[in-house]
Amino acid sequence: MRTVVTGGAGFIGSHLTEKLVSSGHEVIVLDNLSSGKISNISHLIDSSKVKFIKADLKCCASRWGRYFRDADAIYHFAANPEVRVSVTNPRVHFDENILATFNVLEQCRVNDVDLLVFASSSTVYGEAEKFPTPEGYQPLEPISVYGAAKLACEYLIVTYSKLYGIKSLILRFANIVGPRQTHGVIVDFIRKLKSNPEVLEILGDGTQRKSYLHVHDLLSAIDYSLNYLVHSGSSYAVFNVGNDDWITVNDIAEIVVEEMGLGDVEFTYKKVTEDGRGWVGDVKFMLLDNSKLKSLGWSPKYPSAEAIRYAVRALLRELDEK
Repeated sequence: MRTVVTGGAGFIGSHLTEKLVSSGHEVIVLDNLSSGKISNISHLIDSSKVKFIKADLKCCASRWGRYFRDADAIYHFAANPEVRVSVTNPRVHFDENILATFNVLEQCRVNDVDLLVFASSSTVYGEAEKFPTPEGYQPLEPISVYGAAKLACEYLIVTYSKLYGIKSLILRFANIVGPRQTHGVIVDFIRKLKSNPEVLEILGDGTQRKSYLHVHDLLSAIDYSLNYLVHSGSSYAVFNVGNDDWITVNDIAEIVVEEMGLGDVEFTYKKVTEDGRGWVGDVKFMLLDNSKLKSLGWSPKYPSAEAIRYAVRALLRELDEK
């Protein structure tokens, strides 16, 4: 197959690109490198297994839209991944998430692309009152501009799917961790402890509890859900992609400290809200119901704590290699 991966130089996108190449796909990566790194896929580019195009999806479709021609599938993973940024600079998420997704959909329409896979987020649920939270949970009331942007993208995709026959797979990710990760709680803790190994500032009160999934488990989940959609009669499908369990921020801190071989580290807390969140717009508790995906035969290999531990080890190796 000929596939296009937007955001293919990013954390998740680069792992996906590797997986597609290993499966024999011809892959074109579109990325503006705002959060991605060319080094993530340089080995694939150098071996002529991937064609890389530096492209800004929020504009200039005439420059990158032609790569959608004759594409069998578009994996739309390009987005601004920083939830906190959406509070202080919401325009970024409108441009890089909503506008970029609209432009991608337009190029799918005019180039008669048959299949679109979209990386959505658990943040579309907002502060759910049911755990685990199923795909059919209502009402969907995001509490961050990031979550609202992802939900707006979902609605655009569903509409384009119904109007123009673009078969669409919407994947609502939990917190994904692993090698090449550039943001999130693990990266934050490692950076702080590298700077000061005696004190670790934790955003929030540390009791925040969420689900974490290793990127390798995510890749297998994409395979299972995509196989379902392709062989179903549905024009689109929505799947939660998360772990069976969840873990607190305090537990993550303990794992990072242990993996870094540190002794007595003092934990301090920076609570931005009265109920102990790390920032305004942060969902304090998140556990997705993954039973729909598991009914297809998929299951996560690593529980949340183990996924965190392997991710920490990979990120520390990456730092040592620099």
